[in-house]
Amino acid sequence: MYVVYMSRKMVSIREAAEFLGVSAQTLRRWEREGKLVPDERTPGGRRRYDLARLRPEQFHAPEAARRTIAYARVSSHDQKEDLERQKQVLEMYCARQGWTFEVIADLGSGMNYHKKGLKRLLDAIINGEVGRLVITHKDRLLRFGAELVFVICEARGVEVVILNQGEDTTFEEDLAKDVLEIITVFSARLYGSRSRKNQKLLDGVRAAVEASQC
Repeated sequence: MYVVYMSRKMVSIREAAEFLGVSAQTLRRWEREGKLVPDERTPGGRRRYDLARLRPEQFHAPEAARRTIAYARVSSHDQKEDLERQKQVLEMYCARQGWTFEVIADLGSGMNYHKKGLKRLLDAIINGEVGRLVITHKDRLLRFGAELVFVICEARGVEVVILNQGEDTTFEEDLAKDVLEIITVFSARLYGSRSRKNQKLLDGVRAAVEASQC
């Protein structure tokens, strides 16, 4: 009787994560959830995975099932016409590519991370439901922090398409609104403070920004 032993290639959590196209943190979470448990641990407690058992298709939705999402945003109600133009540009582009897509639109500052549409978009990306994100300009996503969202997209295998068709005509207007929002936050923190000098400075900046919009 002959017994044939199949050699196993055991890899570290970093190598396993790279093979599956996820982060090491995701593998740790899957272990807690019982979704993917390490095949063994070293005497030092390090996780080891049998490369032959790892199957990326078990942990990623098929490409056809992953959606294309087009995201549009403006800062205020008086920019609704621009929001409609953004949506039309995105719809026409996605349709020309032959993609099945969904448009998510937000009305709120680029400094606001709690917009309903943005949260819905991020949830879908993190849950592996999105295969492609399409936006007209980077700042339509977020004023600051868009790069972090792009890193998350890369980690989840999401293609990011930025159309950049010409200049963003609302850039200066949006930036002014965001600066005023920052000033409002700082003014609230300084309210009742003895630092009249700081309050006077903020009032001066506010006046300058408002004047630039005239």
